[in-house]
Amino acid sequence: MAWTRDEMAARAAKELQDGFYVNLGIGIPTLVANHIPAGVEVTLQSENGMLGIGPFPYDDEVDPDLINAGKQTISELPQSVYFGSEQSFAMIRGGHIDLTVLGAMEVSETGDIANWMIPGKMIKGMGGAMDLVAGVKKIIVVMEHNSKDGAPKFVPGCDLPLTGKNVVDMIITDLAVFQRADHDSPFRLVELAPGVTEAEVAGKTTAAYEVALAAA
Repeated sequence: MAWTRDEMAARAAKELQDGFYVNLGIGIPTLVANHIPAGVEVTLQSENGMLGIGPFPYDDEVDPDLINAGKQTISELPQSVYFGSEQSFAMIRGGHIDLTVLGAMEVSETGDIANWMIPGKMIKGMGGAMDLVAGVKKIIVVMEHNSKDGAPKFVPGCDLPLTGKNVVDMIITDLAVFQRADHDSPFRLVELAPGVTEAEVAGKTTAAYEVALAAA
């Protein structure tokens, strides 16, 4: 059976390392905040001006003035700090963020990402993804393996407008995990969701990739 959204976020959280500064994108990536491994201290950054984000609050703890970049209510920590967009994007563009977890509508086999618009559909704005993929040290994409109509999202080349070229380091879908050693290397299938077969992944993917699954 495929991973749920929470399980995908939990798998992404395993990539966090102690001391990391981490940016979480809109959608499934925001759930990573609830799955930070025990003993790992990370500082979450939101491009709308917050450093040090806590988990999602319970209903009786909601403060409508505390929101992330996706307009979701969040909690603060004793060490949380607030700042303007100019400082937020200076952190991102200056290479001070270690890792970002983003959603995507398409990722190509060469690491291109399309996640900011679908032509003909209304969008709220460009957001910070273009800065994130250009300035952050490691890019992880968390997305459903296929779109609602069944079309593959890990593809040979993106058809949608690109957010960045050759920037993605790891892809986590509801079916599998792909990663590559560097931006000159191909993606490798390294993990399957419980009950998912290699053949199922191959049948739902059009991108080329290598297989490097650990022995059972």
